[in-house]
Amino acid sequence: MSDQILPAHERRRLLSLVTGEPLAETYEGMLLTDRQRRRYDIYLQRRLDGEPLQYLEGNVEFGPLTVAIDRRALIPRPETEYLWELVVGEVGSGSPSVVVDLCTGSGVLALALKHSFPDAWVVGTDLSTEAIRLAEENGHRTGLDVTWWEGDLFDALPAHFASRVDLLVANPPYVADGAYLPMEVRDHEPTTALYAGPKGTEVLARIASEAGEWLAPGGIVACEIGADQGGVAADLFSRYGARVVPDLAGRDRFVIGRRR
Repeated sequence: MSDQILPAHERRRLLSLVTGEPLAETYEGMLLTDRQRRRYDIYLQRRLDGEPLQYLEGNVEFGPLTVAIDRRALIPRPETEYLWELVVGEVGSGSPSVVVDLCTGSGVLALALKHSFPDAWVVGTDLSTEAIRLAEENGHRTGLDVTWWEGDLFDALPAHFASRVDLLVANPPYVADGAYLPMEVRDHEPTTALYAGPKGTEVLARIASEAGEWLAPGGIVACEIGADQGGVAADLFSRYGARVVPDLAGRDRFVIGRRR
C-alpha cells in the first residue's frame, strides 16, 4: 500500500495522528513502531477510501476553539468561520442578549459566538438528535455555556423568544437535490445537513419567512448560502434590507440583514 498518492501535508497529519507528536515535529521517513505503522496503514486506507481527514483526526480548529467532529455533523469549514467573524463585526461594540444558531450541527458556530459574547444567552438548534448530542459534548469540552434544543428550525424555540433574538445565524442545508458533491462529502457527511430540496433554497426561504417573528427590533439575521444563490437570497431577505457578502474567494456566500 503506497501513501505517496496523498499530499505531503496529509501524510504528515496522519503521522501526527498515530504518533501523538505535534504536526511541526513530524517528517517523512520518521521511525514508527510496529503498532504505529499498523495504525498508519489503517488510517491511510480509510483516507484513500474517501473518509475526510478531519473525521480521522476527530477534531477541528474554529476561531479560538478546538472542537470534536465526527459523522454526526458537517465538518466546519473556513467559510463558516468567516461567517462568525462577519457577524461579530456586524454587532460591533455592543453585545447581543439573545443569540440563536439554527442548524447548529457540531455546535461550533454557537460556541464561537458564546466565546465572543460571554454575557449572551446563546442557543443552538438542530433537527438531528445525533448532532445535538455532539454539540452538547463540544459544550462540555470547551466549557462554554450554550443551550441546545432539538427541533426543526424555529420549531425548537419557545414562544417567549418571539421578538427577543438579537442575533440569528444559520449555516443551513443549501444544496439542491441531485447536485454534484465530491465523493468524500456525499458519502461521509450527513446528507440531511447538505440537501435542502429541488431548488436548494427551500430552507433559506423558510428562515427568511419566519425570522421576522423572532428577531428583536434591529436584530441581525445572517446565513451562509450557495455560491450561485446570491440573487435569490437577496430577494428572500429583502424585507431585512439584506446584502450579499462574498467569501474570501470572491464568491457569493452570505446574506446579512436586520429587522427594521
